[in-house]
Amino acid sequence: MGTTDDEESNEFPPEKRLEAPNHRLIKAGIATIPDLETLRECVAYENAHQNRTPILKRLERKAAELRETEDEE
Repeated sequence: MGTTDDEESNEFPPEKRLEAPNHRLIKAGIATIPDLETLRECVAYENAHQNRTPILKRLERKAAELRETEDEE
C-alpha cells in the first residue's frame, strides 16, 4: 500500500520542507512537492515566515514544472 499525495503532504508540511538546516535539504523539499496545492501552501508559508527571494524563485520554477506536467496529462 503506497502513500497518497495527501499523506505525503501531511508528512512533509511547508515548515519541514522550507525550514531545513541546510540549503540542499530545502532544495530537496521543493523538488519533491507533489502537486500545486502543496506548492501553494509552501509559497504561503514562505511569504508569511521567511520571505526569501531565492526560495520563492525556486518555488516559482517548481510551479511551472508542475503546470507543464499537468498539461501533458
